Amino acid sequence: MLNRLTNSLDFHGQALALRSERQRLLASNIANADTPGYVARDMDFASALRQATGNASGGLPSTLNTSTAGHIAAATGARAEPNLLYASASQTNLDRNSVDMDRERAAFADNSVKYEATLRFINGNVRTMLDAIKGQ
Repeated sequence: MLNRLTNSLDFHGQALALRSERQRLLASNIANADTPGYVARDMDFASALRQATGNASGGLPSTLNTSTAGHIAAATGARAEPNLLYASASQTNLDRNSVDMDRERAAFADNSVKYEATLRFINGNVRTMLDAIKGQ
């Protein structure tokens, strides 16, 4: 019974962790807009969420294997760096910087709105569970 209650929160928790990671990437891109040679990075949120929730297609493992006692297990929602994508430059730049500030600002604002929506889903689920426990 408790597993059923926490499963819905786990999905939103994974989504929130990935939204936070994407926000960090976009903020890093914006911060390095004037850095010569910097290549903007981003993630495919949908595939990352599928991997994090265990619904990955293509046989990719959703978690790291720990075969020895000294291995450290990945944190929930953690992703490996190689899965990040490179953003292509929308126009040529002499310093080979691929950050497009308009694209980054739009993606940052979009991700912020979706982060807030995910928080509201979590708050709504918790409120519903508390009401159910109280019998209201």
